[in-house]
Amino acid sequence: MDDEYYMRQALMQAQQAFTEEEVPVGAVIVINNKIISRGYNQVEKLNDPTAHAEIIALTSAFNFLGSKYLPEATIYITVEPCLMCAGALYWSKIGKILYGASDEKNGYLHITGNTSPFHPKTELVKGILQTECSELMKSFFRMRR
Repeated sequence: MDDEYYMRQALMQAQQAFTEEEVPVGAVIVINNKIISRGYNQVEKLNDPTAHAEIIALTSAFNFLGSKYLPEATIYITVEPCLMCAGALYWSKIGKILYGASDEKNGYLHITGNTSPFHPKTELVKGILQTECSELMKSFFRMRR
C-alpha cells in the first residue's frame, strides 16, 4: 500500500461528504500501514463549523490510541487544510501530512503565505492525486451554482 492507496481512501471519505451535500473533503490517518481513523466534512450535518474532515479524523485517532500526540502517524487529506485544521495538526504533532488539491480561498497557505503552520518535525507532501481531489471539489461547487 502506497500514498495513492491511502489518498484514495480519503477520497472515498470525501465522496461520502459529497453524497451528504457537505463540502467534499476527506481524511484518513495511518500508522504502520493501518488506517486507524477516518473523517469527512460534517459541518452541515452536525451544525458545527469545526466539524472538518481533519478534526473528525484526529479526534477519532486520539480516542483510538488514548493519546493526544500522533508523531508516528500520517494523515492523508484530499484538500489543503484550513488554518483551523492546520492548528489542530500542529498540536497533534503528527509525523506527516499529505494532501491532494490546493485551496486558494481557504487553505492555510492563503493566510500564512509560505510559512508553515505545522510542527517543525512534521513532514509535508502536496499534490497526491491532485487532479482527482480537485475535480471532486469543482464538481461539488458546479452543482451548487
